[in-house]
Amino acid sequence: MLTGVFCALLLLCLYSSGSSLSCRWIDHKFRDYSENSLDLLEMMADHDSTEDAGENTVAFPHHLYSQASAASAEDKVAFTVQVLREVCALFEEDDSSSSWEEKTLENFLNVVNRQADQLHSCIGSHKKRNRRLHMFFKRLSHNVLGQMGHSARAWELIRQEVRAHLLAADQLVASVLTSN
Repeated sequence: MLTGVFCALLLLCLYSSGSSLSCRWIDHKFRDYSENSLDLLEMMADHDSTEDAGENTVAFPHHLYSQASAASAEDKVAFTVQVLREVCALFEEDDSSSSWEEKTLENFLNVVNRQADQLHSCIGSHKKRNRRLHMFFKRLSHNVLGQMGHSARAWELIRQEVRAHLLAADQLVASVLTSN
């Protein structure tokens, strides 16, 4: 009898420690990494660029973030991981015309990749990728970078768009923290 109770308690402890709600990295490190990535992204800004965004932008997918915010904590984290991975993939395109220093981009990608890896470790199982989010980033790449020839202006638009995504993803993770 006592062994059965002990085993049940042990399983309960193991299960709860593996859930995203008790992920120590989210509780203690995510905010620091998030602020660092936003600071690096700001350092990459092209302050000489004053052109209007014009018709080459893609509408921000507010509906996808709304759906994610209504999901479970684990699904919010999985969505955030995908956002971070999509951001990294976007910045791995030809950025030779961008205005930022290569070392700053490298540091930014390292921080974002570390965020994605650590958040992914908080997810109990492999989550299915959100196809609509993936398609949004593909359209962003095609409609902004592709059509504008990977120009410095295109990269500045991408940088601004990515900032909005990082802020929205940060809000998702913050909602996981407040629900603990």
